[in-house]
Amino acid sequence: MTDPATGPSVPPGLPDLKGAVVTVAGLGVSGVPAAKALLDLGAVVTVVNGPAGERQQTEAAELEALGATVRLGDADTLPEGTTLVVTTPGWKPTAPLFQAAAAAGAEVWGDVELAWRLRGPGAAPWLAVTGTNGKTTTTRMLAAILTAAGLRTAAVGNIGVSLLDVVLGEQEYDVLAVELSSYQLHWAPSLRPHSAAVLNLAPDHLDWHGSMEAYAADKGRAYNGNTVACVYNTADPWTERLVREADVEEGCRAVGFTLGAPAPSQLGVVDGILVDRAFVEDRYGTAQELAEASDVRPAAPHNIANALAAAALARAYGVPPEAVREGLRAFRPDAHRIAEVATADGVTWIDDSKATNTHAAEASLLAYESVVWLAGGLAKGAEFDELAARAAPRLRAAVLFGADRALIREALARHAPQVPVVELDRTDTGAMSAAVAAAGDLARPGDTVLLAPACASMDMFSNYNERGDRFAEAVLARTAPAGGGREAAGPAGGDR
Repeated sequence: MTDPATGPSVPPGLPDLKGAVVTVAGLGVSGVPAAKALLDLGAVVTVVNGPAGERQQTEAAELEALGATVRLGDADTLPEGTTLVVTTPGWKPTAPLFQAAAAAGAEVWGDVELAWRLRGPGAAPWLAVTGTNGKTTTTRMLAAILTAAGLRTAAVGNIGVSLLDVVLGEQEYDVLAVELSSYQLHWAPSLRPHSAAVLNLAPDHLDWHGSMEAYAADKGRAYNGNTVACVYNTADPWTERLVREADVEEGCRAVGFTLGAPAPSQLGVVDGILVDRAFVEDRYGTAQELAEASDVRPAAPHNIANALAAAALARAYGVPPEAVREGLRAFRPDAHRIAEVATADGVTWIDDSKATNTHAAEASLLAYESVVWLAGGLAKGAEFDELAARAAPRLRAAVLFGADRALIREALARHAPQVPVVELDRTDTGAMSAAVAAAGDLARPGDTVLLAPACASMDMFSNYNERGDRFAEAVLARTAPAGGGREAAGPAGGDR
């Protein structure tokens, strides 16, 4: 970014920040690269962060050595003279820092906005993926398909790989598969992806956005400026509404995906075959076979939908059909996403700890015929009546734990009173072993014991990964081979 002779270069679309006073809100995987990029542009950078642990103190020392000022434990006060705030995801729009920025006339960008503006001439286009559930799996599927087509690509963004690191790195790419959260989209007003998919929408993070309408509007920003395709879920009216309202480039098309037979300009499924009627020469008279449903692992309905969305974005970029099949076959899902932990005495144990909201949990529950459901944690303002009603016919029993377990118990009492419920009055990490023991006592041959909590994990665990790990440990301790025909299984996931 910096020429020793002329000083920092200014990419197109980025104001000259040399000498500008810029505040970075937050450290971590987004804040540290943002601060470094701004320093490289010649900005005067102050990083503010809340209470700091060892990691934050190490990051602060690194940035201070580069010339930044870092304030730990004081995240509310806007440094004097600030003209721009660059925020990491998760900071609420109502935070005092942003209120102070508005009063001072300072703009607020997210790290994604900064990365978008820092792209150089001829930069790799972005294929964007967002939605309440399925973002990570779909983004990684998309990257696998693009790789199978021989393209230089990476899965980046909310997936845990900083877009700033990728945009400013030395590696060259043909196209990027970009996962975007609603938080990131909220602070990215100039983002204009090549094509984008909104997979689904259900109430989530409403404490951050304030309303379902505001949440949906931020998700819909992914469609702004699309040039080839806005990919939407035909089973989700919210996503179709967002497509209709999108401000796109001339010639951009709406492309739907469906688990049924596709209409023209859609991708769908016919007799177990994933087919394309959108990116073919005669979409009214022909369909292009892309892959078999068995090429998707696991072939649960919501994961087939993920694969169709990924295929639609790849096809929008011009990827040939055979690369879709090869990419889906090569894809390996992450842990804690419908991962089969073990099968013992006719009972299958499934870890879907990533199901942190009701929409995700519903997709898991409806994938199995007879379920002993493990659920609970932090509800984040969610309601469980609709989930309980939809899941009721499939529930053998439920084991509830965590801070907001009573909300689920009450919903089950209203909509599934016939379902036995075991409620664990504890929130320590050892509660997972007790939950597994209770579920094992309730399960019968042919049942699936499913950890799909429908809640966040932070009341009992550091994150959903730890929750899933504790579940798997307890299951394997219970089902370890002991002459009873017990067999452990490896991971086989797919989030929503």
